[in-house]
Amino acid sequence: MRLIERRVGLVFALFLVGLAFAATKALWLGVVKANGLQDAASVQQRTTVVVPARRGTITDRNGEQLAVSQPAMSIAATPYLIEDPLATARAIAPLLGRDEADVLADLSRTDTGFVYLTRKLALERADRIQDMGIAGLEFIEESVRSYPRGFVASQLLGFTGTDNVGLAGLEHQHDEELRGSDGRRLLVKDALGDPIRLDEEREPEQGKTLTLTIDDRIQEQTEEILAQVGATYRPAKGATAIVMNPHDGELLAVANWPRVDANNVEDAPNWARQNRAVQTSYEPGSTFKAFTMAGALQDGKVEPDTPFEVPAEIVVADRTIGEAHDEGYGSLTASEILKVSSNVGTVMIGLALGESRFDHWVRRFGFGETTGVDLPGEQTGIVLDRDSYSGSSMGNLPIGQGEAVTPMQMAAAYAAIANGGILRPPRIVKAVGGEETAVPRGERILSEQTAGQVRDMLVGVLGPGGTATGAAIENYVLAGKTGTAEKPDPIYGGYSETKFVASFVGFAPAKDPRLLTLVMVDEPQGNIYGGSVAAPAWREIMSYSLNYLRIAP
Repeated sequence: MRLIERRVGLVFALFLVGLAFAATKALWLGVVKANGLQDAASVQQRTTVVVPARRGTITDRNGEQLAVSQPAMSIAATPYLIEDPLATARAIAPLLGRDEADVLADLSRTDTGFVYLTRKLALERADRIQDMGIAGLEFIEESVRSYPRGFVASQLLGFTGTDNVGLAGLEHQHDEELRGSDGRRLLVKDALGDPIRLDEEREPEQGKTLTLTIDDRIQEQTEEILAQVGATYRPAKGATAIVMNPHDGELLAVANWPRVDANNVEDAPNWARQNRAVQTSYEPGSTFKAFTMAGALQDGKVEPDTPFEVPAEIVVADRTIGEAHDEGYGSLTASEILKVSSNVGTVMIGLALGESRFDHWVRRFGFGETTGVDLPGEQTGIVLDRDSYSGSSMGNLPIGQGEAVTPMQMAAAYAAIANGGILRPPRIVKAVGGEETAVPRGERILSEQTAGQVRDMLVGVLGPGGTATGAAIENYVLAGKTGTAEKPDPIYGGYSETKFVASFVGFAPAKDPRLLTLVMVDEPQGNIYGGSVAAPAWREIMSYSLNYLRIAP
């Protein structure tokens, strides 16, 4: 009997000890560790899901979509929850567009609890995988950037990265406005990990629409014409064209060749992705002569009919400057000097202007600094400091040698001549989120009289005896200037005898300019002259644009 009582007592004692231990443990977990355990449970049962904002659309001035975001789905896996990695890999690899062995390797990883299997998969494929009901796969809502017009304006638009962040072009320049603000959802799970509630903490805010000044049709036509130039003078290094309204600075086209597929930029070399209009510099050659003439007219050094006896050559310090063609010398007025693009005559006018005033006018037209156009990566070009002039500098600078400009700088400077003397930053963003952007303030740099005189002089360039008769358009009075510039030789110094830049810039109608176009061809082969390479392309672009915009002769 006593033995039984002892055993009962022992069992009872053990029970009391266990009860005391359980009470102590409960007290420890419920009081001392309560906050920590509650946080752990919250982490396991409550998950914050980021809802990506849809990136804003980029359109042309008429609402034509140039860049859009389409719904897509990223698929990730928790490897230790995949029951049969091999069977799963076989089932989903074809839909992922991946090699089965690579998918199996991801599903078999032991070093992580999260691995992306694909990013931004088309919804149709993602839905087929989701319908398989495979435990351990996670489907994440995203969007994919696409460019409906393909090659059109690709260097201008730029591109985005995997996370929808703008990496180049307007996508980069206006990333903050386009990106929007991501939303947040709270996913609540039960103890078994099954979802029981989805709370919307913050709705995603879609990015703003970016409306450009670009006209899609003019842009496409300009690119096609540049492609024809590239094919004709192959292998040209590249080409650029700009079409703008000279009065308000709105850019109607900014085209580059070779073209790049905006939906497949990774296959294009880095140099082809550049927006050459703002990111490359070149020596302008004879197109620069208009600014030498404008400064001399404004300073009262010459009048349009001032006569000059222009020799075949002129010596400035240790430099001898000659003419590119026989018509460039003899008895010429200032207007005729510009019309036949006389090197010697322009140097004579530059010498009359003097070093200090010449330097003043170069900078007054905006060279040596950015134009302020709302495009990324704009270069300043190269302008020699006045203190760095040598004795022979005034033998080459007035004719466009020894300084470098961007196509955008040249277009903006010619716009100041076309519009009556106002230098204004070009612009390409017309509205953000439906709100119009302000037209940049301009600065008067020439009197209306001087600007009108230069315009009249430039009309002669396209007339009989001028250097750009190939740019003439029937029934229109046009104004412009050709340029054929030798490229500096970076290896041997001096100028190359085989590499040139051919250019033409002009506006129409000459008396009341509504459109200005610049064409620049880098290293054309077979023909090198601005009047025969760039001017015909200019005529085609301008003829199409005048007709399309219904600008009367």
